Amino acid sequence: MEYLLAIGIAMFAGLFLSRLTSKFNLPDVTSYLVAGLLVGPLCLGRLGIPGLGFTSFDFVEAMGLVSDTALGFIAFSIGSEFRMDALRKTGRQATVVAIFQALTATAMVDLVLIGLHVLLGPEKLPVSTCIVLGAIATATAPAATVMVINQYKARGPLTDILLPVVALDDAVGLVVFAVSNGIAKALSSGQVSLVGVIVNPLLEIILSVGLGALLGWVFSLVEKFFNSNSKRLSLAVAFVALSAGLAKLEIPLGGDLEIGFSSLLVCMMCGTVFCNLCDFSEEIMYKTDKWTAPVNVLFFVLSGAELDLRVFGDLAVVGIGLAYILARSSGKILGASYSSRMMKCPPTVEKYLGITLLPQAGVALGMSVTVAAEFGAEGALIRNIVLFSVLIYELVGPMLTKMALSAAGEIRPKPEVSARDAE
Repeated sequence: MEYLLAIGIAMFAGLFLSRLTSKFNLPDVTSYLVAGLLVGPLCLGRLGIPGLGFTSFDFVEAMGLVSDTALGFIAFSIGSEFRMDALRKTGRQATVVAIFQALTATAMVDLVLIGLHVLLGPEKLPVSTCIVLGAIATATAPAATVMVINQYKARGPLTDILLPVVALDDAVGLVVFAVSNGIAKALSSGQVSLVGVIVNPLLEIILSVGLGALLGWVFSLVEKFFNSNSKRLSLAVAFVALSAGLAKLEIPLGGDLEIGFSSLLVCMMCGTVFCNLCDFSEEIMYKTDKWTAPVNVLFFVLSGAELDLRVFGDLAVVGIGLAYILARSSGKILGASYSSRMMKCPPTVEKYLGITLLPQAGVALGMSVTVAAEFGAEGALIRNIVLFSVLIYELVGPMLTKMALSAAGEIRPKPEVSARDAE
């Protein structure tokens, strides 16, 4: 009962706040995140009344199934944008831009934080912390970006390249993080594992792409046995759940070698293969997006509830966090702008793409959790810095994405039409 009450109150709070903030032209994502803060453990949850908000961070974490499901559908939706006709136009450009902007963000964060390391000393900011934070800087939050695009039905050259760049960004981030994390461990312990630094991340990407492609192919075969839209929708839900579930598998092979999967890459590849093999995939994707709308609302409210405002109490975290945010933002914007110009993208892409890549959440938090478990006190510092930056990025990022898409002319204002009027 407690979970059902908390879910109902969370969704009501998110939807109600979105109505209030719509008067100020704020994206729904921002409203849901703020609603999460209000019903979270540090606000309404402090009352300790079961079911009235989220009473603890452990309570929020226990609802991870919702987050896994929502991210699976978001990745599946992104994958559907990788259609062959679109890839012929933007595939090469998106690949180069995704790699270049991610590496530029990493380099910028490394440079700035190592400079702070020299000023503050290794006790306050170790070099290994700088390297890990530089790797985490690559990650962009696909959920917030996709939500803004869907809410405002943005269309145009910027949107066309943004979705594949966000998707590829996670693959680049996995490799950079694995390599940087291995280097950081070597600096801390004096031992280097080439398997952990190079083999495991590459194996994870290859296996994730292969598993996702297999599931997408099977999906395209199985859907032919069903004719009703409701059953095809149910089948889509089943395959996304299968993709997200199988991606949780971890198989140690001995030594440092292990088989692991990325849920985002598996679900994304499943969507890509299915939408390229199925003739009426667009209709199924449209219905799937409608079905997942409530799940997405709850996902972002939960994301807001996870944000821990107590990180503002540590001045060291705030100072390093601000330096991280400024360096990462500069790297994303400069890297996207330069690589877009190099690839001869339209002027709107060159000017505004970097701004749309600023949101950061789930993937970065996942990386920070891994580090926190491996680096002790140093890992806790990294975790808090990432929490601080995610808090800022998640509240400001969606608004900046909307502003960039509007400035690029890809969000066109439309009159409000009620469901009754539409009938």
